[in-house]
Amino acid sequence: MRWPPEFGKVSMMLEDGFSRRFHYLRLSLTEACNFRCTYCLPDGYKPDGRKSFLTLEEIRRVSSTFAQLGVQKIRLTGGEPSMRRDLPAIIETVSQTNGIESVAMTTNGYRLKERAKIWYDAGLRDLNVSVDSLDARQFQLITGENKLASILEGIDIAQQVGYRKIKVNTVLLKNLNDHELSQFLFWLRNQPIELRFIELMQTGEMDERFKKHHQSGLPIKARLLREGWVQQNRGLTDGPAEVFSHPDYLGKIGLIMPYSKDFCSNCNRLRVSSTGKLHLCLFGEQGINLREYLQNDAQSSELKKQILSGLSSKRETHFLHQGDTGITPHLASIGG
Repeated sequence: MRWPPEFGKVSMMLEDGFSRRFHYLRLSLTEACNFRCTYCLPDGYKPDGRKSFLTLEEIRRVSSTFAQLGVQKIRLTGGEPSMRRDLPAIIETVSQTNGIESVAMTTNGYRLKERAKIWYDAGLRDLNVSVDSLDARQFQLITGENKLASILEGIDIAQQVGYRKIKVNTVLLKNLNDHELSQFLFWLRNQPIELRFIELMQTGEMDERFKKHHQSGLPIKARLLREGWVQQNRGLTDGPAEVFSHPDYLGKIGLIMPYSKDFCSNCNRLRVSSTGKLHLCLFGEQGINLREYLQNDAQSSELKKQILSGLSSKRETHFLHQGDTGITPHLASIGG
């Protein structure tokens, strides 16, 4: 399709009022999740009414439009993306979108052991797996599921299948897993993965849990630097992690510290929820409804206008330091 001159590549670049450019889209496929993580859905997923998540065709239009606006990487998120029965078709559709160079997915790993190759064959190349403890009992305490052994086996299978990047996400939780750094470091010596410690973020439904379990990543950073780890440069489509490598380790360590100084200054990602809302930040706003512009291909120009118009109101920072968590009830609601 030929676009009018005003939709040229330069004029349509995703750039906000603070000169930040956006090459990375997190696309949520569902709010549903089958885990009961203490920091997200401790009581399990409870649907708020009967929701209709984006269809395969709507996902195709979202992916194509953002690619035309300069997005190069799309991460499929949830909830838990593997709750979608059509996940292989979604992966294939997104991976075949012109302009998308990287298709990634974040999963709790519940179905990884059985489906790693199916997802890879559909076009998935980068994988993030949540592993909040390497102790089986502690893992079950945090997630509500006794699945650690199966998930670790799934990671091994994913390595054998040939995934380009495998990352492991660990939410840093005081008094639950903050004592496991040495165990994780031992594991990383011979694991060619990137382990990312993620600071717990406050949301509307977990004020008390946040106060009880929030742990800064700065002490870990200080230890890494003392022990000879070296911080790496960020790539164009990389997430917000500060990544460190060490010559004695096959694996790397990333730290995601949203409460650190200038965390938002390098923001390069946007989010679309599973119901078609554009979120300019994980926190603080209602979202911009795009779904009405996803019903047919002829709406592409209007869809682009809505995205660009919405981007003009993106805030400079998330204001978490002031305790402003916005309207986000839990991280599963818009894909984390």
